[in-house]
Amino acid sequence: MTHAEPDPLPLGRRLWHQTWPMAIGVLALLGFQLVDSAFIARLGTAPLAAQSFTFPLSFLIIGIQVGLGIAIAALVSRALGAGETARVRRLGSLVLLVGTATIALLAVALWGWQAPIFTRLGADAAGRELIRDYWGPQLLAAWLGAVLYFGYSLFRAHGNTRLPGSLMVATSLINLVLDPLLIFGVGAWPGLGLPGAAWATVLAFTSGLVVLGWRLAGTDWLAVSGLGREVRVSLRPFAGIAGPAMVSQLMPPLAALLAISVVARLGEPQVAAWGLASRLETLSLMVVLALTMSLPPWLGRCYGAGDWEQVHRLMRLALGVVVVWQLALGGVMAAMAPWVALMLSGTPEVQGELAVLIRFLLPSYAALGVCMLVVSAGNALGWPLRAMLMSGARLFVFYLPCLWLGAWLGGLTGLAMGAALGNLLAGITAWQVLRRILASPRRCPAKTA
Repeated sequence: MTHAEPDPLPLGRRLWHQTWPMAIGVLALLGFQLVDSAFIARLGTAPLAAQSFTFPLSFLIIGIQVGLGIAIAALVSRALGAGETARVRRLGSLVLLVGTATIALLAVALWGWQAPIFTRLGADAAGRELIRDYWGPQLLAAWLGAVLYFGYSLFRAHGNTRLPGSLMVATSLINLVLDPLLIFGVGAWPGLGLPGAAWATVLAFTSGLVVLGWRLAGTDWLAVSGLGREVRVSLRPFAGIAGPAMVSQLMPPLAALLAISVVARLGEPQVAAWGLASRLETLSLMVVLALTMSLPPWLGRCYGAGDWEQVHRLMRLALGVVVVWQLALGGVMAAMAPWVALMLSGTPEVQGELAVLIRFLLPSYAALGVCMLVVSAGNALGWPLRAMLMSGARLFVFYLPCLWLGAWLGGLTGLAMGAALGNLLAGITAWQVLRRILASPRRCPAKTA
């Protein structure tokens, strides 16, 4: 009996039902992060630039948690597709334990090494002082967010995208309400300034964890026995997926570190504009990010059941959705760039630089989305090494060289044009790689026991 696709709905509707809760959740989650930066922009250019310097390290934490989440979602969904329910429970417990401990150790290390890291990135003494007050609660928020993400991964692997999507919306709304209160204060309360944004996120994620823990307690998805044996059995396949997946996910933070060091040479307003553009990038990619969350568990179940025809159909549909959506959104945002920049920043010098970034970068995210979807699918379908190489090529063969060359030739405008060209080249290459892989059945990995 095939466990992969019991739902009788047409493929497009099933993909929609799996993706829309995550899309709304991602929109809410990334929306509050953008609003975070918009509130901080009202504090001045220096606090916004200080927050922007922390983005690459925040992306580093997210990269590791996503790499672990990809591996566990792939193994759990394959086990579900093969009908191995007892193993599914053991894997669920392991991801919560190992993931929570791993991110905690990383957060402690980043706190201890903050001075040399931010100095190397180009932050001056005044900027590092602002960062220090913000970085402690931000690391705590990042750890709480990682624990939430691991819980979301379990629900997604079991085909439940509604609870993660709903909790993303709820925690985002809580953060949105708390942000102005903790940043600017209310009444006699003077507010915390930049650290207030991080404390708002801490409180929002804590409330989400309470609900998530309550819902997990009502399932039979976790086990307390047999974990040692499962570690021995699953260590190799887990490492085979998690290793390349984490390398793939760690490449963007590394690229972001290199990119911010290039932007820092252009000046503080450019760093502030780049930080806002980074927040806007993740928000504009909400559909792509939602698909990278909802599609891999589905592909993994097809993998476990050996249903490669469904894999082809799913990928064609998902890629079509990504290209059409991102081109339409990118065109509209590029046309509205001056007004979007005006809403996000209260500083004229930052507004002008941000408008330039929006015009060139937003339309290029159609190609970037194709590459992201191909990498995500590769991890779910047993091609983690190809996915890792594709992710590396996107950043270090296409994106960073084009970005650096553009900045050298034309300042911020050249940088924006170079980054857009890098995204375009990466998307075309990813599409060609996927076509070659799926066109040859002999290259498709065999079903595992």
